[in-house]
Amino acid sequence: MTHFIARARAPLRLGLAGGGTDVSPYSDRFGGLALNVTIDKFAYASIVPRDDAKLELSAADTQVRWIGNISPELPPIKGLGLHVGVYNRIVRQFNGGHPLAVSITTHSEAPPGSGLGSSSTVVVALVRAFCELLSLPLGEYDVAKLAYDIERIDLALAGGKQDQYAATFGGLNFMEFYGDKVIVNPLRIKQETKAELEASLVLFYTGVSRESANIIKEQSNNVTENLTDPLAALHEVKVEATRMKEAILRADFAGFAASMRDSWESKKRMAKNISNPSIDELWRIATNAGAKAGKVSGAGGGGFMMFFVDPIDRSAVMRALDSRDGQVMSCTFTDVGAQSWRVS
Repeated sequence: MTHFIARARAPLRLGLAGGGTDVSPYSDRFGGLALNVTIDKFAYASIVPRDDAKLELSAADTQVRWIGNISPELPPIKGLGLHVGVYNRIVRQFNGGHPLAVSITTHSEAPPGSGLGSSSTVVVALVRAFCELLSLPLGEYDVAKLAYDIERIDLALAGGKQDQYAATFGGLNFMEFYGDKVIVNPLRIKQETKAELEASLVLFYTGVSRESANIIKEQSNNVTENLTDPLAALHEVKVEATRMKEAILRADFAGFAASMRDSWESKKRMAKNISNPSIDELWRIATNAGAKAGKVSGAGGGGFMMFFVDPIDRSAVMRALDSRDGQVMSCTFTDVGAQSWRVS
């Protein structure tokens, strides 16, 4: 067995536009587009080899821990579903079905249900840590696809495709989704455009969303049943991804704000519970204090909201939001995607 610790980290992301169009069956039938950017908040994974034929799994943020005898196929373990899913797939596909005696620990700087793609980011960090441990020659597209397959197929968790690719590639990306094919287009913007965007965004954590899986299931059902208004809303959200991308490339911040406003109005029609009275109230408070636009990052129902503000009005918007239950934050973008390394 190797005598080093394998570590990895992957960045969380803000969904700027197009979110929801990366979810099957919409992306399979119509093609999806998403614009996202990774931020300086991360999910971490560590894998420590053991010599006692035991397997230990722990999620440090929720303090859930399990230890047992090594096995080539673990049953589901409450609170450690992602760890089990990744371990089972890696053992089956890359280790000839031979069990691994390791201690696997994760922690994330955002809670699950935050709308920052936290579950997928943990899976990407775990996959990268195993690549480091076993010297697996997987490229970025391979890592993202494997993470997607583990979450959506092996574990049958509802959701889209953009989170795994954002966490793996990092940076500001315009992504295209066609059935099984994904194309990640990194956007090159001037440093001053990036600085202006960072100075114009305010994040507000409303608390964990209990709704995201239900919202995603409903949205998928709406597409399957060809419901006219939710489908039209998804088409509009897809158009906004291109419109917002063009606004960013031109450093057209008024256009960016207008696109965010329009895409939030469309997004709310994709499924029930994407917004709710408390989200509507936060939007009103922020816009009354000077925010030009705002939307939920992720499926909806809670998690993080992001607001686009004139940097001059930023303090006023942050103060107004501070009066509510929740957490006000700023964010810095990161250009680096998932990374792994060894510690002797």
